[in-house]
Order: sequence, then structure tokens, then C-alpha cells
Amino acid sequence: MTHFADRIATLGTENAFSVGADIAKVAGRGIDVVKLNIGEPDFDSAPHINEAAIAEIRRGNSHYCDPQGIIGLREAICSHLLGTRDLHVMPDRVVVTTGGKPGISFAVQSYVNPGDEVIYPSPGYPIYESWITYAGATPVPLHLREESGFTFTADDLAALITPRTRLIFLCSPSNPTGGVLSKDELESIARVIRERAPRDVRVYSDEIYEQCIFDGATHHSIAVEEGMEDRTIIASGHSKGYAMTGWRLGYCVLPTAAEAAVFKQLTINTVSCVPPFVQEAGRVALTSPESAPGIAKMVAAFQERRDWIVPTLNAMPGLRCQNPKGAFYVFPNVSGLCEQLGIIDAYEALPAGRRARTAPSAMLQMYLLYSYGVATMDRNSFGKIGADGQHFLRLSIATSLERLKEGVERIRQASRDPKAFARFIDEEKLYS
Repeated sequence: MTHFADRIATLGTENAFSVGADIAKVAGRGIDVVKLNIGEPDFDSAPHINEAAIAEIRRGNSHYCDPQGIIGLREAICSHLLGTRDLHVMPDRVVVTTGGKPGISFAVQSYVNPGDEVIYPSPGYPIYESWITYAGATPVPLHLREESGFTFTADDLAALITPRTRLIFLCSPSNPTGGVLSKDELESIARVIRERAPRDVRVYSDEIYEQCIFDGATHHSIAVEEGMEDRTIIASGHSKGYAMTGWRLGYCVLPTAAEAAVFKQLTINTVSCVPPFVQEAGRVALTSPESAPGIAKMVAAFQERRDWIVPTLNAMPGLRCQNPKGAFYVFPNVSGLCEQLGIIDAYEALPAGRRARTAPSAMLQMYLLYSYGVATMDRNSFGKIGADGQHFLRLSIATSLERLKEGVERIRQASRDPKAFARFIDEEKLYS
């Protein structure tokens, strides 16, 4: 379609939402779909948070407000950073955003020129790669290794830093892998950035899953390491820890007030402001003593599910699954399953053009959905560049244990039936 700008062809997506059309098609056939694709807690936002927003709407607090964020919420964010990271931040460095995604685009637009290099984790949140390519920057994937728990070493990062590096994305706890960077790892990573990266490089530390950590561990931020506060953008929000995905409430803490002013200007140019009643509810979420018990209950449920699903998947032929330390996903290696179902051979038999638009794990993803009613996410949904030969699925455990067990049982049945996969390829015509 020639009426579109060329850059539109470079814009990626978040397939957790895009696969919705396939889910609807399968459900339209009368199939009950177990949805393990979306990264959304199966808990509702807490009553005390909901009531705060309702009260604000009733008193007429539904008009424009400060594009940077209401002062009460920004002050609450500063208090949160002091209590959780021992960081003393002033509200003029905080910008409230409509969820977590705007901060990613704002960072790329603010710091990166076409041709500049941006380092980002892969597998990682797909919007990193999407915005990097859309901006005409050079994507530099930092590949996370299964054998090291999907973390990386300082040496891994050092090998990628060049004089053209302008932005480094970090994400801990990680989507999709559940990997968590330890205090020691962050110290080494910070040292490499101080020693190797140009002084004006910014680190975008995506900490949206900061409350979702298992086994009694504590969240650590690279911003607290020596010399890193004035290089780091801390990005977090309310979607995951407070089960407020639909509220669209996030925030960025910038190294300086001048940089925050740029993010504010981008907010003005896109959404004007975050609704004030949403922000007041977010302030209550951060400050109310009622919030902590709800978070603890939710994280305990996620950990219970993790403790069930990981050994269950590892007991299935063809699957190998790491034990995630945080977030609410598992990311099993499905190489053996792709082999035993004949998916690798079917992929290799595709015409070259069609083969370039899919991958074995994507074919497995669609087979599980269309033939067995289980929605998952494939490896390429979390960064395509350099992902050839990597065969993984992401399963969200942010669903009830009952539904999780149903979905895994269907995967077990699907894994034993190569004839069903052959029928899927023949009947669905998705790869013709």
C-alpha cells in the first residue's frame, strides 16, 4: 500500500494482542480456548484502589491535569523509590505515562538518532525492538542464555558496547523469561557501563515486574549502583504488581529534570495527560497499607503455579523448562517437541518466502491453538533479530491453577500426536 510512509513497514507489534484474531477464530468454532498468551494478572484491582477512582470521578476530577503527572502521585512515586531503593528523587524528575509503553518510545525518540546503536535483551519485551527499528536506529540484541537462567554477564554486555551506543535496555524481572538480575550481576554490569559506554549513554531500566519476585528475594535496581543514578531511566508502573493493566498507568524517573521536561513534552504531543482520577487511584495504590497484603497474596499464587508447572513441563518428553525467579511466565525450550511432532521438517519444507515469515515455535504455537485450544506465545514474539534456531514458547501463569492444569494437559496430548500436527498443516492452510 504505497500511500503509507516507508517507516510503517518497520514497526513491529506485541503478538500477545495480535494473536487475538486467531483466538477469536478458534473460539468461533465452539472450542474453549485456554489463554496462556496474555501478560495480565488474573486478579482484579483492589477495592480500595477502585473506590479511590470512583470517588474522584464523582467529585468531578475528570478534566485535564498536569501533563507531567499530578504532584500527589509524583510525590508518592518518590516515596516509593526511597522505601524500595533508598533513592532520594524529587518530583520534577518523574513523568507519569499511560502505561509502560510510552516510556520506551519516549526514550528512543529522545536519545537516539537514525543509525545510532541500541542494545536490548532478546528474548525480551517486543516493543523494544519495534521502536528501535521504527526510529531507524541499529538494533543490537543482547541474547539471554538458557543455561545461565536467561540472564547475562557484564562481559556479554561489554562485547556489544561501541562508540555508537546511545541507549541500553535492561529488564529485570524479565518478560518473557522470568530471569532476575542479582545485586552482584548489576554491580558488574554497572561497572562495564561506566568504563566502556560513552558518558551520555542512557540505561532504560524496565522494572515493571518489581513486585513479582519469588522465593523471598528482593528487587534490585541498577540505578542504585555507583555512578548510575544520573545515567538511568527507571521505568515502572501499576499494571503488574497492582493488577491495573487496563488503567494504563506507568511512570519514568529521569536522570535530570531537564530530561523529564522532554518526556513531558512528548506526553503533551501524544495523549495530553493521564486522567487525574486514574492517577489518584495510583497514588492510593502506592501509599495505602491495604495494598501490600494484596500484592503478597497475588505473588504467592503465581509462585504456587510456578512450583507446579515447571516440574510438570520438565516431565514431558521434548520440553525443558528453567525455573523463573520473577514475573509470571515460564519459557520452556520446545526444540525436542518440535522435532518429535515433525515441525522442523515441515518448516524446512516451506517455500523460502513463507519460511522467512514464520518459525518452528510459531508453527507449534498455532498448532496448539487451532488443534487443542491452547493460546501461547512463540519465541519470535520477543525479538526476531538473531533468533533463528531458538525454539521456545512463553506460557503465562497469570491464570488460575485449574485452567493452567487444563492447558498443560492439552499440551501433553498435543505432544503425543504428530498425525494431528500433519492434519493441522493440511487443513488450516496457514502456511500455503
